Amino acid sequence: MKNKKLIRIIAGVIAAALFILACGCGAENETDVKDDSLQKVLDAGKLILGFDTEFPPMGFVDESGESVGFDIDVAREVCSRLGIELVCQGIDWDTKEEYLNDGRIDCIWNGMSVTPNRAEAMTLSEPYMKNELIFVAAGSSDVKELKDLVGKKVGVQTGSTAQDALEASDIFADVIMVESDTQQENVRKLFDGEVDAALLDSVAAYYSIFSSNDKYYILPETLGREEYAIGFRKGDLALRDAVQETISAMKADGTLGEISTKWFGSDITTVI
Repeated sequence: MKNKKLIRIIAGVIAAALFILACGCGAENETDVKDDSLQKVLDAGKLILGFDTEFPPMGFVDESGESVGFDIDVAREVCSRLGIELVCQGIDWDTKEEYLNDGRIDCIWNGMSVTPNRAEAMTLSEPYMKNELIFVAAGSSDVKELKDLVGKKVGVQTGSTAQDALEASDIFADVIMVESDTQQENVRKLFDGEVDAALLDSVAAYYSIFSSNDKYYILPETLGREEYAIGFRKGDLALRDAVQETISAMKADGTLGEISTKWFGSDITTVI
């Protein structure tokens, strides 16, 4: 009886040890997954960039059908230095994460604001530019400050941080929110008088205003300050790091500043 009991004890100890060993191996394999994100892009010879085709000056399609913009120029130079081709793929901004997660694109690179949710869902680059969420109204409008928006139509882009900010603001219950698929469509609605004001990224707003002959008024209040970053699939650290290192090198040799000056008149990037 004692021998049988001892055998059962020994068998139990061995089984427990094997279980712990198996769990340890599993955990090691799970955390030691090979990151081949950079190699896949190098082997394919191309980086597929997802962008909102109507978000000047960050990235948009011009009248000749070419993909252009600050982000596009930077990405093209990065790809040139990595020895690969840049492929620009228009996406629905409201479902951008789906394009990334199912492999249709390799990154989201189009003036994308950093948020906790995006940091959780993606692997983000270091921020490269600052932005503010600002209200723009027609110069002839009686909207001059935030309280004047009560009862007014305010345009936002669906799925944008501007929409999130407006919905979280104290004034949301007092305005009529009008959604648009793209930021440029939101700007057009403002130009055409379909909305009384538009909540826009300051980078895009200044570009659109300066490109127009009409007069517009920027409200003194903002709904927050943000930073732009590039979004990669969660865990694609090797690809993110290669792009980040290349952008840093471009900052150091002056190329990034030249591209910024082309689109903004000066180097407004925040890359270190």
